[in-house]
Amino acid sequence: MRGSVTADATHVFPRFLDLAYPNVERGEGVWLTTVDGRRILDACSGGAMVTCLGHSVPELAAAAAEQAERISYFYNHHFTNGPQERLAERLTEVVAPGMARVRFVSGGSEAVETMVQLARLYHVERGDAERWRVVSPAQAYHGSTMGTLALTGRRALQEPYTPYLADHRHIPPPGRGSDPTGEAALAALDRILEAEGPSIAAFVCEPVGAAALPGHAPPDRFWEGLAERRERYGFLVCFDEVVTGIGRVGSWLAADQLPIEPDIVAVGKALGAGHAPLGAVLCREHVYEAVDRGSREFDLGHTWDGAPLSCAVGLRVLDLLVERDLIARVRERGPRLLEELRAALSGLEIVGEVRGRGYLLGFELVDPRDGESFLPVELDAGALVDDTALEHGLLVTSTHPQADGYAGDQTVFAPAYTSTDEELAEMLERLRATMEDVERRLKERLARGRG
Repeated sequence: MRGSVTADATHVFPRFLDLAYPNVERGEGVWLTTVDGRRILDACSGGAMVTCLGHSVPELAAAAAEQAERISYFYNHHFTNGPQERLAERLTEVVAPGMARVRFVSGGSEAVETMVQLARLYHVERGDAERWRVVSPAQAYHGSTMGTLALTGRRALQEPYTPYLADHRHIPPPGRGSDPTGEAALAALDRILEAEGPSIAAFVCEPVGAAALPGHAPPDRFWEGLAERRERYGFLVCFDEVVTGIGRVGSWLAADQLPIEPDIVAVGKALGAGHAPLGAVLCREHVYEAVDRGSREFDLGHTWDGAPLSCAVGLRVLDLLVERDLIARVRERGPRLLEELRAALSGLEIVGEVRGRGYLLGFELVDPRDGESFLPVELDAGALVDDTALEHGLLVTSTHPQADGYAGDQTVFAPAYTSTDEELAEMLERLRATMEDVERRLKERLARGRG
């Protein structure tokens, strides 16, 4: 097999047809190895903030194999199973004691879409069927289905699918730029609620930004104001914790750190830890009661919802997080890791804000000519960071949203919770070398008049 695969040499339909994809053969801990022997240090938990326990975890492989020998799959419409029942119990007792019920799905997009469906059903069951519209911060990513794509305010991300998307409402990212307190975002929310309050079913957001605004957290005043408006207008607050949930920011849920309690939460990624496709939607008792006292049906689902194999893996993930006290490790190590990231990137003219919580950190790229503007869109600096990092044997993930006007290029640094201090130090060393190369290349392109 080739060390990298291009679109003209595969039957796979790749995401990017101009990209040569390194062909990974195996992983161990925070290391990936390609078929030609290259070793890549994984500083982004599989690239999508998923493999919170690292790669090839023996206990998770054993849990999957043991369950597969019993039964791996049946359709959740007809049966339930022990792993699903136990995992739901663990989630509501250990992870989110304030939540009453759990619906399992097979990934983050499905979890967020199911969360929105449940929010809509809640209002319908209560005789409030005119409520359907969602409000969300514009700079966000909630998934790739038609339902979840409608939740972002980024038109460049939604095109060319906008004819299929619901007409939701968006506010500026709270706590950004000239809105450090979040009051401007609350004022924008007020304008929407005053004009369309009876149609608003839910406010959907990430408590800490992930793919679209990595590591950004709105200020407490915004959450307090959101809670006040929920009480006044009757919409639900729904948290997309697909990335932040299950320990990524140093608590079981990012909501645990905020002065607001969400009505519904979507989790994913770390719940299956990259060893099984698994996500979940958790809701409070009043949300469940609306269905219980109404139609008594929430029938929409997906093929692998609550499958015994996936749930068995999820159970073992929770076991390992507890046994190894890994969430406390993330909570205690996270602040120092943020300072180490800032130190590693200090003095670089293309690096703007460096921020984050726990092991969900991020930094912005800026134009070195003024130290604050977005870099020109045509430079695609985010892709340059990712490609240059791979040259240095490092995996990070970047985003490139300038065309929407809400943020510039940004890079995620989100290592596995199991990373040792030595591995973290090497990640930062390679990241520094990467960003020095990126800065040099961007300055050369800017000097040649590209942008």
